[in-house]
Amino acid sequence: MTKATIHHTGLIIWEPPVIYKSACIIDVEYFPFDIQSCKMKFGSWTYDGNEIDLVHICSENQDIAGVLLTNGINFADFYSNVEWDVLSGTAIKNFKTYPCCPEPYIDVTFEITMKRKTLFHTVNLIMPCVAISFLTVIVFYLPSDSGEKITLSISILLSLTVFFLLLAEIIPPTSLVIPLLGKYLLFTMTAVTLSILATIITIRIHFHSPSTHKMSTSVKYIFLDLLPKLMFMERPKLESNMTTEHNTNYANQNTEMDNIRTRLLVLEEEKSCEGSAESGVETDASLPPQDLDYYKIIGLRNLDRIVDHMKRQDEELSIREDWKYVAMVIDRMFLIIFTVASLIGFFGVIAQAPTLYDTRIPVSEFLYNRSYCAYPT
Repeated sequence: MTKATIHHTGLIIWEPPVIYKSACIIDVEYFPFDIQSCKMKFGSWTYDGNEIDLVHICSENQDIAGVLLTNGINFADFYSNVEWDVLSGTAIKNFKTYPCCPEPYIDVTFEITMKRKTLFHTVNLIMPCVAISFLTVIVFYLPSDSGEKITLSISILLSLTVFFLLLAEIIPPTSLVIPLLGKYLLFTMTAVTLSILATIITIRIHFHSPSTHKMSTSVKYIFLDLLPKLMFMERPKLESNMTTEHNTNYANQNTEMDNIRTRLLVLEEEKSCEGSAESGVETDASLPPQDLDYYKIIGLRNLDRIVDHMKRQDEELSIREDWKYVAMVIDRMFLIIFTVASLIGFFGVIAQAPTLYDTRIPVSEFLYNRSYCAYPT
């Protein structure tokens, strides 16, 4: 039992200790940066407005309905919550007429607006998710020869899948909207999936060979000349002294090969002349092993074949290096694209949160021990 306080004016104040439990619909669209509003409606179904009148204690115009009281709830005994901040508590008096009865029914509706504290979710969900999403960019920084690009991409995808399972346990199950954090995870998973496809393409191009793929002129212009300049890439070059020495050696080798071919032609002409001058002399194929000129001709021919083979190997190696450089340019291009996309996706999704633009001060910061109906609005 609680006592009623009787004033000399006839005012009787009775404050029974009552605990109300109210359920309200949670909108998870902006989770974990969401603001929720819950309403509690007090009225009488037994007596209409002609028999009982409900008046808020802080209302000055007691007979006027629809007047919003910004200080509608007394927070003197309010205890701060570890998950929510109370932004406001309003009250409004309503007159409502129902089809069954002509008399109006009076109610006083209280609305509590709360903002979720985001520190826990930021540290445990958002920051790890952002770190994992930016690991996608690091995939394109790994060289294709390392063999770990696909492994890292799949590991990132598995990590995001685990975050999805954690998110499903935290937020209320609903099929109406996708939470803000869920949108960011979906965006990140899409980016990781695309990075896996891009990595596969890059690795395939890296191992192209001249026997299976021929580089067209347009590919050379775009990926060897145009894009490297736009992305400030410069192909590694040999030092000047090494380049000069290589060119000198290559020129000397060409001169020696020309001399060898000239000597080979002279020897063949001499043998052909000797064969035509002497009757009954055998051809080059049937020369006796003791003939010294025979070994010279065979040796020079074999040396010519070896040099041609080495030239073909040098050409194939040059083409392989061109394909590897094309793969490097594509990696750098995807690195820039995914970096920009990750930044735009992060700020584009997080910027939708309403709590970022709500500057209201939580009531727990200034409403303790304040007199009712007198705290600042």
